[in-house]
Amino acid sequence: MYEHIPKRLAEIRDRMANAAGRAGRPPNSVRLIAVSKTHPIDAVRAAAEAGQLDFGENKVQEALQKIAQSADTRLRWHLIGHLQSNKARKAAAAAQAIHAIDGVDLLSRVDQAAAEAGRSVEVLIQVDLALEATKHGAPLDEVPGIVRAAEACRAARLCGLMLLPPLAENPEDARPWFQRLRALRDELLASGVAADRLRELSMGMSHDFEVAIEEGATMVRVGTAIFGERHYP
Repeated sequence: MYEHIPKRLAEIRDRMANAAGRAGRPPNSVRLIAVSKTHPIDAVRAAAEAGQLDFGENKVQEALQKIAQSADTRLRWHLIGHLQSNKARKAAAAAQAIHAIDGVDLLSRVDQAAAEAGRSVEVLIQVDLALEATKHGAPLDEVPGIVRAAEACRAARLCGLMLLPPLAENPEDARPWFQRLRALRDELLASGVAADRLRELSMGMSHDFEVAIEEGATMVRVGTAIFGERHYP
């Protein structure tokens, strides 16, 4: 049932390597996060058997279920969807990385929860560059304050920025948004933010990950191109 997954993973990795090459970057400078939302744990295991280690989920409840179901593995789980503050505790106690920090309050909740659980969690600031009503993220002018707040965290470790650009059929339409996130990262570095706090740029999905890599992505979040179409209840 899942024999297509290893082949698709290999194809995605080849495309990633080619995109990295066009940008003059080594292939290992980009990490693939396989987004398994709505797909069963058997699909995750099929991808894991093909060498995939990093997986992403949008919803906390589904992530927790799959984390429990894969407890016998060394998989790394990323929460990439909007995180409600009342679910921060559960997310921080289970995920290795949270790509959805959109404010100082949420960052504080994640930090406190991770500290109480005796673990650390990597966090990325989701930046809302397009100010779309249907998207979440921190407005551009609030990002420096979140970065400063991260310096005082005990267990949440800021490692980069994340972006969801406006949906477009043509991948090239996303390029300016990727360029803007990279420019924001560079501005923050120039202002004195430590490089290890901004080493990751999480941007690019199934339809535009190659463009994202060309523009500096270090993490791409690919689901449909690996697992196939999603089937929502």
